[in-house]
Parts: sequence; structure tokens; C-alpha cells
Amino acid sequence: MGATRDGAIARAHAGYDDGRFLERLSALVAVPTESHPPGRKPDLEHYARDVLGPMMAGMGFDVRLLDNPEPIHGPAMLATRIEDPALPTVLIYGHGDVVRGMPELWRAGLDPWKVTVEGDRLYGRGVVDNKGQHLVAIEALAAVLAERGRLGFNVKVMVETGEEAGSPGLKAMLERDRALCAADVFIAFDGLRQSTTIPEVTLGTRGSAAMDLVVELREGGFHSGHWGGLLTDPGVILAHAIASIVSQDGRILVPGWTPAEIPQAVRDACAAVITEDLAGAPSADAGWGEPGMSRAERIFMWSSAVVLASISGQPASPVNAVGGTAKARIQLRHTVDVPADGIIPALRAHLDARGLSMVDVRPVTERQYFPASRTDPEDPWVKRTVASMARTAGRRPNIVPNIGASGPSEFFREALGTPVIWIPLSYGGCSQHGPDEHGLGSLFREGLGLVAGLWWDFGAA
Repeated sequence: MGATRDGAIARAHAGYDDGRFLERLSALVAVPTESHPPGRKPDLEHYARDVLGPMMAGMGFDVRLLDNPEPIHGPAMLATRIEDPALPTVLIYGHGDVVRGMPELWRAGLDPWKVTVEGDRLYGRGVVDNKGQHLVAIEALAAVLAERGRLGFNVKVMVETGEEAGSPGLKAMLERDRALCAADVFIAFDGLRQSTTIPEVTLGTRGSAAMDLVVELREGGFHSGHWGGLLTDPGVILAHAIASIVSQDGRILVPGWTPAEIPQAVRDACAAVITEDLAGAPSADAGWGEPGMSRAERIFMWSSAVVLASISGQPASPVNAVGGTAKARIQLRHTVDVPADGIIPALRAHLDARGLSMVDVRPVTERQYFPASRTDPEDPWVKRTVASMARTAGRRPNIVPNIGASGPSEFFREALGTPVIWIPLSYGGCSQHGPDEHGLGSLFREGLGLVAGLWWDFGAA
């Protein structure tokens, strides 16, 4: 009997069932690849060069490290397999870095740098964000190669090591190494599905911008009994500034921070997304956010503004004094329909119009933030991907215009001219970025079959 699509999918599933996937995932998670703040560059290099690199080389890939143009940050691994220059090339993306391990906050018996299996849950830092997800893509490639002996297309696997820090140096790296990274389509494996039962294809990311609101009125503090009611309180001024940005029911009030127009294709895609309340994930608060919108519309076609931190006085040990300064950090996540270069000017004009000129608006520069990105739902590569996943799953996947979070996909679209597709393989209760991060074995196993079918279909085409 010859090689078949079903055979490739069966091989991918078998790789999960026989423990191969878990063994390889454990080796990846064991490397403490924290990227922010910088300081673990040797671990990032070790992950790319000595752990993931040999896995790719063993599959017949040419492996190299791309040095980061910002030398304090880690490299990217680029593994290339060219079967025929005339064939299309798929660039697969993942990131090997993780947020801080925070071992002191994990439940007793769990170690962020060791995979622990409890039923369907696989615990460990990076299991879903993002080591397990790019491992699915790699193991699915291996399954197709084992079944057919070739892929039928060219592939480049890039795993960077700085995404959790804002991908410092990545844009310059892509511009410098454009020829090495050139491809026809960019497919990333990261993120959360809206449903544990429905596969998902996502077409981009929201952008992220952060700014500090700073009220600096005077040095030090002055006795509240003698000066309260006489000296302007920076904490009160800051509170009014924040209240002018977001209403008490969560609506964004700054003109220019929300889309003026939304493409009909995006509206249609949002209307078709099926969501579910997932165990371990919070439920949306009724009455919070833009009125008249569904959950999917608020996340995928609208903006969100969050107060990440705020301080006035000395919260740890308050004193009876009118303070001199107050500060808050605001984050805005936005779609491509909100121009990024207008976000801070729009806020400045908004505050000035409300008599809040004493509130300084300062862009956050200590880390990089991602631009928004979105691929046309009618793109041929999107249609191929959706058709393949529907064939494997027996139902149409959710098609999400852009995830609610941010990522580096726009860097690839700008530098390489590729359409951008994301395939998420986790769920909303996975605790990524927090203690007890975990993935669901059932989603990884399903993902292995879905992606093996996708690679098979790309080669067959």
C-alpha cells in the first residue's frame, strides 16, 4: 500500500501516543529560556543551537543561527529544507523564549522547568507558550516525511528567542537576512483557541502600544492637615485622566483609539466565530466594554485599553501628606484599522481638551511593542489552510481576523511580503504568563493530526 494522507496523520498521532512528543517537549522545557529582562542569552543560544537545532538536523534540515543585531538578546534558529527551488516555500514560525519561570508561585509538586503530566494536562513553563506549539509543527513535518519520503514543498523553520521581550532585533534581522528567510507564506503556531472543540485559523494580531501618564507637580510631600485643599493632588489629577480615557463601564473614550471603519469581511468573520466558556478561564463581565458587540467582535475587531499599573504616594506605607507625583501605565491593543502613529497624539489632544495639560504622556521605550497585522480572509493560502483543516476535522475551523494579543507577524509581512497565518493550539485556561502554565494533551494530539494533514495537502498541491 502506498503513502497516504491518513497514513501521515496516523503517524503524527502515534508520535504522541508512544511518548515521543512528550520526551521531546520535556527536553525543550528543561532549558530556562527567560528573555525579559535580558540575562539568559547563553540559555537562549543553547536552546536554539544544541537542543532544537539537532532535532531539525536529524530531519534533513540545514540549520544555522541568525545572530541578533541587538547583541544582548538571543539569536534565531533557521532550519531550511529545499526540495526544489521551483516549489513554494513555507516559513514556519515559533519562539523558544518564555516569560519568567516564577517557581515560587507554582502549585506544590510542579516545577516550571520540568513537564509534569496530570491527566490531560501537561504542566511546565513554555508548554504552550510556545515550545509545545512549534514542536507540533516540527513533529507533523516528521510524520509527512516518514510517510511520503518528501514534503512536496520547501520549508524554513524559524524559532526566535525574544518574542516575550517584544522580539528585539527581529525586524532588523529579517531585513538583513531577507534572502535566507524568503518564503511564499508565513505560518505561526502560537496562541489560544476560542473553543476546545473547533480548530482555528487566525489571520494576524492586534498591535500593542504602551504609554505612561505622569503628573509631576512638586518635590516631596507636604502635611495633609496643613496643605490638603490648598495643593493640587497629583493622584486626583491622574484619576481624572484615567477616567477620561476609559468609562466606568469599560468603553474607550479617546477619539482615534478605536476603528473609524471596519472591513465587511472582518465583520463577517467575527460573526461566524464560535466561542465557548473554558474551564480555568474567566467569563466576560456583563456590561463591560463597547456596547452592542459580541465577545468575538470586542476582541478581534475593536480596541482595548487597560491600566497596567498605577501609583500615587507610598502605597506600602502611606503617610499623611499631599504627594508631588503620580504615575500610571496604560496599554492599548488595536487592530490595523487604528493607525499606530496617531495613538499618542490622539491622547495628548484628548487630555488637553479636558484641561489636563499637566498630565505628561510618555511613550514606553524600555521594551519593544508589536504593530498590528491582518491578512485578507480571501487570500489563496488562507483558503488552502482552511480547506485542509476542515477536511481533517470534519468541520469548518473558526477563522479569526486577528488574535486579541500581539505578535511579530507584521515584521514578516513587511520584510518578506508574505501573507500571515496563525494556528493556535492552546486554550483560554492554560495559565500562560502565570504560574501553573499547562497545555492539553488532547489539543496537542489533535493539532499533530491537523498539521500533518496540512503539510500533506500543501505537498500534494
